[in-house]
Amino acid sequence: MSKITCECGHVNPEGTVLCEACGKPFEANQHLNNNKPEQLLNMRYDGSARRSQTYQRTFIDKTWNFFSSVKIGVSIIIVIVIASALGTIFPQEMYLPPGSDPSTHYKDQYGILGQIYYQLGFHNLYSSWWYLLLLAMLGISIVIASIDRFVPLYKTLRKQKPKRHPNFMKKQRIFGETDSGNIDYKKLKANLKSKRYNLYEEDGNILAEKNRFSRWGPYVNHIGLIIVLLGAMLRFVPAMYMDEFLWVREGETKQIVGTDGIYYMKNKDFILENYDMEDEGNSQFRESLQKQSAPVPENYQTNAVIYKRTDLPVVPGKEPELKKVKEAEARVNHPIPLENGISLYQASYQLNEFSSMTFKLHDKGDEESNYGEFTVDLIEPKDEYELDNGTTVKLERYFPEFELEDGEPKQVSKFPRNPAFIFEVDAPGEEPEVSFAGIGVNIDASGNNDYKLGLTNFETRDVTGLTVKKDYTLPIIAVGAAIFMIGVIQGMYWNHRRIWIQPKGAGVWVAGHTNKNWFALKKDIDRTLEGTGIDFPVDQQEEKDAEERRKDDGIISD
Repeated sequence: MSKITCECGHVNPEGTVLCEACGKPFEANQHLNNNKPEQLLNMRYDGSARRSQTYQRTFIDKTWNFFSSVKIGVSIIIVIVIASALGTIFPQEMYLPPGSDPSTHYKDQYGILGQIYYQLGFHNLYSSWWYLLLLAMLGISIVIASIDRFVPLYKTLRKQKPKRHPNFMKKQRIFGETDSGNIDYKKLKANLKSKRYNLYEEDGNILAEKNRFSRWGPYVNHIGLIIVLLGAMLRFVPAMYMDEFLWVREGETKQIVGTDGIYYMKNKDFILENYDMEDEGNSQFRESLQKQSAPVPENYQTNAVIYKRTDLPVVPGKEPELKKVKEAEARVNHPIPLENGISLYQASYQLNEFSSMTFKLHDKGDEESNYGEFTVDLIEPKDEYELDNGTTVKLERYFPEFELEDGEPKQVSKFPRNPAFIFEVDAPGEEPEVSFAGIGVNIDASGNNDYKLGLTNFETRDVTGLTVKKDYTLPIIAVGAAIFMIGVIQGMYWNHRRIWIQPKGAGVWVAGHTNKNWFALKKDIDRTLEGTGIDFPVDQQEEKDAEERRKDDGIISD
């Protein structure tokens, strides 16, 4: 790439809008900053040469230019926001009721829209390849856009000199001339230092600068965002993040998912405590509680026993040898910690789930008759049951939770919330009979059965729902968020101010620039120049705007 040599002798890279040393505007490149000859200087990135505006030839150049565009970055953010919103229309697969089949659940619950939602893959949207690709593109855009702007701006600010080109001075928004007078430079410097300006001098020319660090605020923001994005993407790495769900019935011991078969948990007891409206301690909630149609839980917890497997390595199919580690309580927001960053969080519960049902066989027209009873364990049912009179009852089909659809039983879930059975009764010397039995349901399949199975008893137990969670990404996201906020404060509460003072014969020129808050800069300059013999500069943009308003009002003519 060709270089641009300024009249001051400084060699600038191609694409430079303002000389890095003296600030002379290069007329051929003013369009890169949208500058026009009659306008004040657009000091965006201090006129530095940006790669995206200079290199246009190779595929790498075009890729760089694509991702360095702010419009592209904003477009990617908009697409991510829309995609994230789509993921909240219906629950994600991870939040479906345990045991649900996603391929049928969405259609059954939400109709044709749910089916389309599932077929488009929105049920696992946040872990889909295209969503992760969007996050990666956003990260790339932030990195490239930051490098494309930060590096040349940093170089330009580092190379700037106190002596500036006359056109640079005259085209600053804050500019003033003092033709002659007794100028007190000593007091001027003292005033600048009292306002915490850093002074740089060259051949009597002065550059006063402060708060340059505020220019780096947006780039600190970008670093924070990149770290947050990195933390979010690391959530898809199993070693960094895990969020599983575990249902454990009272009295049941179950392997804790995500622990490689090492840890087990026994649900010793599940406790549910509801708010008591008569309790004086709840008087402030009484009105709200009375509006509820059902009892409001005050506390629910799992009294658990944690075991660790001792017969390692784990052999599939072998009964584990367990050693008790501790007894602990899992309550809402009070998890049970395990090793390797894993914790058990109390998340849900199911009261009075059926655990067993007892049936008796009797004559169809005589419920007092009794040919024997049998009990079905709803978790591990047997295939057949022998009665005292030699009759065999075979369990042909078992529906833990069922509903009738077009007269046919259909399984809704694998949890025994509304169980039903298809039994075959095989009495000695008689033809087998088929019956459909459940709670409130007893159907003679053929209509010619001699026997009937009646429900005589059932037992229930509570089930606790625990979230098994490991999250090493949270500190990363927190650090990124903290860095982002530092960048926000850095760029919002300070502004980069520069004042150039150049002797011109017996007089002096004064120009000023800031990245925001021009009123404060003008006030700063005026206070600095008090008592120095230098006239206060003017805000050229304000004067131009005032003149335009007077023209619009017809006070002055063109």
